[in-house]
Amino acid sequence: MSFKRADRVAELIRADMYEIINKEVKDPRLHSITVTSVKITDDLRNAKIYFVEMGKDDCSDEIKAGLTQASGFIRRELGKKLQLRYVPELTFIYDTSFGYGNRIEKILAQIAEQENKDD
Repeated sequence: MSFKRADRVAELIRADMYEIINKEVKDPRLHSITVTSVKITDDLRNAKIYFVEMGKDDCSDEIKAGLTQASGFIRRELGKKLQLRYVPELTFIYDTSFGYGNRIEKILAQIAEQENKDD
């Protein structure tokens, strides 16, 4: 089964983003984020980086500001690691699915607790 080149590059970017953010970026605000997925256009020019802040249901303004400030450095480091002709433009997007999942988990826990009280 063959995969599109964009999918393979997106997976490489996701793996490299972990190293760059946690080991090379000096900004301590960014050490609490995790890249959940990467979506890249077929021409490899634009990449959407989806991230979450660990332990939080919402993204703080500090994290957004830190990513904006570090985006040039992150892109340059990706260029060194990926060795592509063009390094994609990076757009950072907060992944709301984790907050949604946490909310559902809390509701299910409340329902289970209520059922235990009723029994």
